[in-house]
Amino acid sequence: MDRRSFIRSAGLAGAGAAATTLAAPAVAQGNTTWRMVTTWPKNFPGLGVGAQRLADRITAASGGRLTIQVYAAGELVPPLQSLDAVIDGSAEMSHGAAYYWQNKSTALSFFTGVPYGMTAGELSGWVRHMGGQELWDEVYDQFGVKGFLSGNTGTQAGGWFRDELTGLDSLQGLRFRTPGLGGQVWEKLGATVTNMAAGEIFQALQSGTLDAAEFVGPYNDLALGFYQVAKNYYFPSFVEPGLATELVVDKAKYQELPEDLQAIIRDCSQAEYDMVGADFAANDPRALKTLVEEHGVQVRQFPDEILKAGADASKEIIMGLRESDDDMTKRVAESFVESLKVMRTRVEGNDSQFIRARKEFLEL
Repeated sequence: MDRRSFIRSAGLAGAGAAATTLAAPAVAQGNTTWRMVTTWPKNFPGLGVGAQRLADRITAASGGRLTIQVYAAGELVPPLQSLDAVIDGSAEMSHGAAYYWQNKSTALSFFTGVPYGMTAGELSGWVRHMGGQELWDEVYDQFGVKGFLSGNTGTQAGGWFRDELTGLDSLQGLRFRTPGLGGQVWEKLGATVTNMAAGEIFQALQSGTLDAAEFVGPYNDLALGFYQVAKNYYFPSFVEPGLATELVVDKAKYQELPEDLQAIIRDCSQAEYDMVGADFAANDPRALKTLVEEHGVQVRQFPDEILKAGADASKEIIMGLRESDDDMTKRVAESFVESLKVMRTRVEGNDSQFIRARKEFLEL
């Protein structure tokens, strides 16, 4: 894939956003057109493709009564202003990741990926069956929007580093791109952390503004071309064990829709959560093979010293949020932790034991 095609679509610094006039949604003969702004480059593997497929699903399932027009990062607004576009009424939908908006509410970080937290299956279980959606609705009610799980990447890669990591000393002062609560963990380990949209990362690595970066995993990272700058690729991420994307809708406009259209948005989002996860499951291994065999990437694991320090930092941050002065953050953190305690018994006592046995005994 051509990395430059994604960079051109990524809306660096919001290029073109200020010059674009946002038209009102079209309504004709009972049909409505909504605008979905995204944080992803156009046709971006997994994530951008998933946003477009979700829009197409809603349009098809509604028979065109609700048509969704997708705008990639920077086409209408800068990528990290997508949620604001829905809040201020410039768009009806946004597609991104909830932890991008933790400056609005720290509680939102729990609905994307939490260090040493839930896998994709566990996060789905919490949101759909253990009260997570109801809490998420409360958080977003403050801003007049509603969120739905809309995709997942599975456990992500840990990141790209110019130099091999030998221990915690390797992280001191390291300029690292990583968002969310995971960014706070890396800061505690000694790194200098920043967040930026997908299309901005390669240039920052190439120029030396960044020493290291993580985004998602092989499927996306191959397309973004990180291997051209850094060759040390670490697995797995301990701060993003099951990242979820979100579809956010203007809540008032959503509630004005007929019940069947509301259900279509909800159910198509749920279907895409699974479809995007399957896309990454199928294509991450193939992309990694290309990175190693064709581009000389070195696959490495984090030293135990870093993993242990990361776990300690993660616990400190999560426990601190359980005692937050902000009642909403405190309740979300408490629900997350208590739900994780229940669900991890299955993953660790059953799923992980099966994976160990399969690895040790099955040869095909």
